[in-house]
This record gives sequence, C-alpha cells and structure tokens, in this order.
Amino acid sequence: MSAFQLNLVPLKEPLGFIKVLEWIGAIFSFATCGGFKGKTEILVSCPPGAENKTVTATFGYPFRLNQASFQSSLNVCDVDWKSQVLIGDYSSSAQFYVTFAVFVFLYCIAALLLYVGYTNLYRDSHKLPMIDFIVTVVATFLWLVSTSAWAKALTDIKVASGPRIVQELMPCKKSTVICHFGSVTSMGSLNVSVIFGFLNMILWGGNAWFVYKETNLHRPSNTSAPHGQGGTAAPPGM
Repeated sequence: MSAFQLNLVPLKEPLGFIKVLEWIGAIFSFATCGGFKGKTEILVSCPPGAENKTVTATFGYPFRLNQASFQSSLNVCDVDWKSQVLIGDYSSSAQFYVTFAVFVFLYCIAALLLYVGYTNLYRDSHKLPMIDFIVTVVATFLWLVSTSAWAKALTDIKVASGPRIVQELMPCKKSTVICHFGSVTSMGSLNVSVIFGFLNMILWGGNAWFVYKETNLHRPSNTSAPHGQGGTAAPPGM
C-alpha cells in the first residue's frame, strides 16, 4: 500500500496554514511583476506651428529598457524613432525576483504535499524537518535580497521611463525638434510586487520558528523537563 495518506489536519496548524499563505504570496509576487506591460509616450512637434505628434515606447518584463524602441505611425520631424530607445537594462533584478518567487511557489507545493500526505513520515524523521528549517531560513534571506534588488530596479525604471527621458533622447536636443513628456503607464502592480516581496520575507521569517519546533534542535528541550523533575519518589498512600 502507498505511504501517502491524506490528512488535512496539518493545514489547520500554523506550520501548514502559513505554508499556504506563503504559496499564495509567491503567486502574487511573480504574477504582479512578470505580467506587467507598459508604455511611455512623448509629444513631439517641429516648429514653427507644427502640431504635437505622439511617439511611444512599449516595455515590460524583464525590463530591458535599452531594447524598447520608440514607435510612431507617422514620420515625425524626419527622425528615425525606431533607433531611439529607453535607457537601462534591469532584467537581472527582475528575473532574479520572479525566478525565486516561482521556485518558492514550487517548494510550497512540495512541502504541502509532504505535510498533508506524509505527516507521520515528516514528524518521525530527523532530516526532513531540518531540511525544511534550513530552506526556510535561506528563503527568508533571499526574499530580502531579491526584493531589495527589485525595489531599487523599480525606482530606476520609473526614472528611466518618466519625464527624464526627454532630456536623454538625441532628437529632442535639436533646436528643430520640441519634445514634451506625455505619460507613462501606472506601475501600481509593480509597487504591489515589492510589497508582497517584503511581506513574504516577514512571513517566511515568522514561519522559521514553527519549522524549528519540528526539528530535533527543539525537541530535546521539551523532553528534558520530565527527567529533571523525577528525582524523588511519590510518598506512599497517595
């Protein structure tokens, strides 16, 4: 017979319940970052008396802005706008954050299957809780590192795709071309991804205590008390 035995009780305990929250947190983290698509618009005119026309640069995950070129349906001021791009490559921070969140998502699934299907195996083993504890501590640290790196990259992305881009584009420096910043897509979902990253760090850090309690590092402290209190025998006649 298979050793797998469905037991939903661990999901009601802190160890399993928090793991479910970690699983949900990982989903929100990589979904809000990896699914982002945005654009920056610039209004361009050629004096005298020319109307403003819009050129647009579309960007998204993994945020290689230096590959996001400007596009226009019309020839604006005789400039090859396709050769003009945004500034910066932030793919390393974004991909690190999203890839780590995906790995956490997969680990949470594996851990939940272990908690629910092999509860006795997990709690009777010395190695599995210790491995779980080490992974939890490492994951807490990596959430801090990846989220901090992504938060810094997001700040730079906002600057690179904002009004400052007008000062960086070579055509806009010509006296025959007048550029005005138009708009940029709201990055609220990216802000949410950073928030979830730090929430996940707190969640994993708090869960480390509950995982630690399942290891043999903590169990001896629970069993030592009865031995220390057994020095005298109970008086007769009780």
